[in-house]
Amino acid sequence: MQPAHPGPQTPNRPSLVWFREDLRLDDHPALAAAAQSGPICAVYILEEGEDLSRPLGGALKWWLHHSLDRLQESLAEHGIGLILKRGDPRHIIPELVQHLDIGAVHWNRRYYAWSRPVDAAIKEELRGRGVSVGTYKASVLTEPWEVKTGSGGNFKVFTPFFRAAQATCDAWAEQASPAPQLVGHRGPALASDVLADWALLPTKPDWAGGLRQMWQPGEAGAHKRLTQFIEKALLGYGEGRNIPAKPATSFLSPHLHFGEISIRRVWNAARAAMRANPALQTDGQVFLSELGWREFSTQLIYHYEDFPEESWKEAFRSFPWKHDPSTLRAWQRGQTGYPIVDAGMRQLWKTGWMHNRVRMIVASFLVKHLLQDWRAGEAWFWDTLVDADVANNAAGWQWVAGCGADAAPYFRIFNPMSQGEKFDPDGHYVRTWVPELAKLPNKYLHRPFEAPTEVLRLSGVQLGRSYPLPIVNHEKGRKQALDALASLKQPVTGDLI
Repeated sequence: MQPAHPGPQTPNRPSLVWFREDLRLDDHPALAAAAQSGPICAVYILEEGEDLSRPLGGALKWWLHHSLDRLQESLAEHGIGLILKRGDPRHIIPELVQHLDIGAVHWNRRYYAWSRPVDAAIKEELRGRGVSVGTYKASVLTEPWEVKTGSGGNFKVFTPFFRAAQATCDAWAEQASPAPQLVGHRGPALASDVLADWALLPTKPDWAGGLRQMWQPGEAGAHKRLTQFIEKALLGYGEGRNIPAKPATSFLSPHLHFGEISIRRVWNAARAAMRANPALQTDGQVFLSELGWREFSTQLIYHYEDFPEESWKEAFRSFPWKHDPSTLRAWQRGQTGYPIVDAGMRQLWKTGWMHNRVRMIVASFLVKHLLQDWRAGEAWFWDTLVDADVANNAAGWQWVAGCGADAAPYFRIFNPMSQGEKFDPDGHYVRTWVPELAKLPNKYLHRPFEAPTEVLRLSGVQLGRSYPLPIVNHEKGRKQALDALASLKQPVTGDLI
C-alpha cells in the first residue's frame, strides 16, 4: 500500500481537512497538503455506529472535549471554523463535500480494523464524484506494511522489528514540518454541533478534578510536556522510569494518542538531545525503544485484526478464566489488600493515568493472582485512562497475560510485595495513594498483613476495616495461575515466533 495523494483540484474550490486522532496544526501532513491548494474547511466527527469506532471511555471523553476546544481556538486564529458533527462519516463527509463545494478531502490515516473499510468507502464515493482524496502517514514513524522480515513476513518479536525499523524511522522523522500558512474558506456557513452539547464532560458526579490538576490537553500542553521531559527527565530515564514516585516518565502518551503532537516531533526532539549531549545516549535509546513499542503495537493490530479482542496465542483461547464481578470490583477500586496494586488503581481513578511499571504489576495481579480475563482489565483501562489506545492497551495486556506477540511468559508472575519493595523502597508512592497506611514503617508497608498487632495499632491500621485484608494469598494465587496454565491443551512457551 502506498501513500495516497490527491489528484488535480479545480482552482478556487476549498479543501476539507478531516481531523481525527491528529488534533494539532504542527507537523500535520493532511493540513499541509490542503494548505497548498488554497482555502480550507475543517471537520471533526464524533463517530457513532455499530460498525464504527469503539465507544470512548469516560477519561477519553474528558480529554477529547478539551483537546477539541483548544483546536477550535487554534483554527479560529486563522479564520477557520472547526465543524463538529456526530454520526457516520460515510454520510457526513459526502454531505459536507456537496454543501461546501469541496474540491479535495484530506485526512491522516488510522490503522484499526473498523476504520480502514470506512475510509475506503468514503474514498471510493468521493472519487466517484470527481473529488480528489489525499491520505497521509502522520501517527506513526513507519507504516505497518513498510517493515518486513528478511523473508517478507510481518514481525512478531519486538527487538528485531525495532532494529529493522530504526533505519527508516530516522530518515523519515527529519521531515517534520511546522504548521503551514492557512487560509479559511469564506463560503456559505454550515451548521455545526456545539461542543458542550456532546456532553463529554462528567457532571453528576464530576470526577475529573484530579485530571484537571494533572493535565493540560491540547497542542500547547503537549509541546510543554515534551520540553519538560527532554530538559528534566530524559537524563536518568532508563532507571527513573521504573520508580513510580518520581516524575521520570514523559507523560506524553495521551498527547500522542490524540495526535496533539506528532510522533516524529517527539522522536526528533529526543534524537537532537542525544546528539547534543553524549551523556543522554543510553537513556535516550531506552526512550526511543518505548516509541518503537508503540509502532510495534500498531503493526500488530494492522496485520492481526482481532488482536484487540482475542488472545493472539491460540492456546490461550481456552484458558480457564474466572469471571468474578466482586473480585474484579475490588481490583478496580484499589481494595485488594496489596498496597502497590491498590496505589496504582487509585492513581488511575484519580488522575486518569498510571505509572507504566505499576500498570504491569496491577495487570499481572488481575490475570494471574485473580485469574480474571485480560479483556476485563483492558476494558477498565479503556474507560479510565486518558491515554487509552486500542493498540497499546491490547499489546500491553496481552504481553502481561502471556498470550500476545513477544509476550512475557505466563509463568512469570509478579510478587506484589517484592515489586513494591523494589520499585517503591521508601514507600512514597504507596503513602501518596494509600494514605491509610502512611504511618506504617517501610518494613511492613508493602505487606501490612505481616505486621505485628502492636505495629498496626501504633500506625492506626485496622486490617479488614481501615484497609482490606488480601483478597487472595500470594502463594495460593501463584499456584492457581500455574495450575490453570498447565490445564491448557496446547503447550505454551514464552518465545512463540
